[in-house]
Amino acid sequence: MSTKKTSGGFPLVVSALAIVICLVIGIFIFKGILGAASNFEGGDPEKGHPHNILGTMYKGGFIVPILIGFLLTVITFALERFITIMKAGGSGATDKFVAKVKSLISNHDFEGAIAECDRQKGSLANVVHEGILKYQFVQNDATMDKEAKVHAIQKAIEEATALELPMLSKNMVVISTMASIGTLAGLIGTVVGMIRAFAALSAAGAPDTSALATGISEALVNTLVGILTSALAIIFYNYFSNRIDQITYAMDEAGFSIIQEFQASGK
Repeated sequence: MSTKKTSGGFPLVVSALAIVICLVIGIFIFKGILGAASNFEGGDPEKGHPHNILGTMYKGGFIVPILIGFLLTVITFALERFITIMKAGGSGATDKFVAKVKSLISNHDFEGAIAECDRQKGSLANVVHEGILKYQFVQNDATMDKEAKVHAIQKAIEEATALELPMLSKNMVVISTMASIGTLAGLIGTVVGMIRAFAALSAAGAPDTSALATGISEALVNTLVGILTSALAIIFYNYFSNRIDQITYAMDEAGFSIIQEFQASGK
């Protein structure tokens, strides 16, 4: 019996390449957009005072392009997970699909249930499809007792589930990692910026509150981008985790229904 498997999103090499590309784009945004001459007095990004928030972000230092790369990485992998998990759920609502399949199985309409799986598609439908095929295969097998048949159906469902679950959670570690290091990288940039601001103030001799305020605002840009990155990563991670739990629960519910129906059939 061949087991179908839903596509699993970015392969490992593509995932690593996607992160590198996001970092390169972050550097390009930092140099080409934030560091544009029009954002600074005198058109000098290095010595000119920033005219706007873009110029202020550029003054945040070398951590800023890294943080922009992290933010783009979160958005990229969130889109990848959204598309993959949406495909895993199938073309229709999972709860309606499970309810319909349970009804078809209880009426012993296995062909109708398989046709419903083919219409639904996705990870959930694949698992149910394999369970129904195994049900039909062992149903009239006189060489197996009922306990062995139940075990065979359960094993087929577990194997199909084991093929699908890694695909659902794939690349989630990237999003969770960005949730952790986004704020930390932002704080590193802020600390470095504060050190530079106070060092410049000390070298100037006389206190310059305007220069200090400018230096602090530039340093806090790192914290802003870092917190934004972490906040988005946490939101996306929790959303996708909840969707994965819903699909996994639907798999368990459908599998239990198949096994329960077979046990009740008396065969």
